[in-house]
Amino acid sequence: MAQRTHLGDADCAIAQALDVVGDWWTLLIVRDTARGLHRFDELQRELGVSRKVLAERLKLLVEAGVLSREPYQERPVRHEYRLTPRGRGLLPVLVALQDWGDTWVLGEGEMTATTDEASREAERVHSLHGTRVPPLLLPDRFGGLGDPVADTPFTVLYFFPGAYARAESYPPGWAGIPGAKGCTFESCTYRDQLAEFTAAGATVQGVSTQRPDEQREFAEQERLRFPLLSDADLALTAALRLPTFRAAGVSRIKRLTLVVDRDRTVREVIYPIRDIEASVRTALTAVRSAGGAP
Repeated sequence: MAQRTHLGDADCAIAQALDVVGDWWTLLIVRDTARGLHRFDELQRELGVSRKVLAERLKLLVEAGVLSREPYQERPVRHEYRLTPRGRGLLPVLVALQDWGDTWVLGEGEMTATTDEASREAERVHSLHGTRVPPLLLPDRFGGLGDPVADTPFTVLYFFPGAYARAESYPPGWAGIPGAKGCTFESCTYRDQLAEFTAAGATVQGVSTQRPDEQREFAEQERLRFPLLSDADLALTAALRLPTFRAAGVSRIKRLTLVVDRDRTVREVIYPIRDIEASVRTALTAVRSAGGAP
């Protein structure tokens, strides 16, 4: 069994949380189950950890209520490991750790809503090409739940830091954060070219970490005719390991675009985005090329 040193500070929530997830393998297991890897062999292959260590950590996470163990095969009996509500509560922790690593370990320690094309952050995002978007549902601006991947040949998912109907709703200093400005312009550019995307067989969907009511107010003001989905709980952000930055105490997704096919496979990655109009053209060209349209 894995040896555990219980932390004696019963009144410190940090110490008690570390008693559950203080081992580095446990958070990496949570990371990969969030990405859609649920079976023992998948996790072992991805992590490169010994089967003994993985079995021990999975047992601890199930006992702690972070993962559930659910059978998917009877003969022989095999199980999948899925995040519980308690486990999903760790997703903001993972996103914060990634943000800290991107900023202070891989980056220059500066707040930014973009990156350099040659950065390791950009390389990580581009590694999404050919991977699948895991099935999950996000709140939409009408109070329902929507799949980020539509039932059309292609979905253009554009992720943006935040767009508001009222200027005073933007966080202080927003205009000074590199890459943050332009969300309204981006959404309106997709709005104005929506017919071309539809003709090419693509659904356009915008995703931010804003609340659905904020997205609804913005969409109504700008007369957007396509869905905006809220990833306020960071489920999709954690699943795809999307780059983030924090402003006004909120984790916000850096501007990027994915073109995804009906089978949920990422066919095109656009990141970083320095020229918004060019990124929309690139997305449309990718859809037309993948669909065989001229």
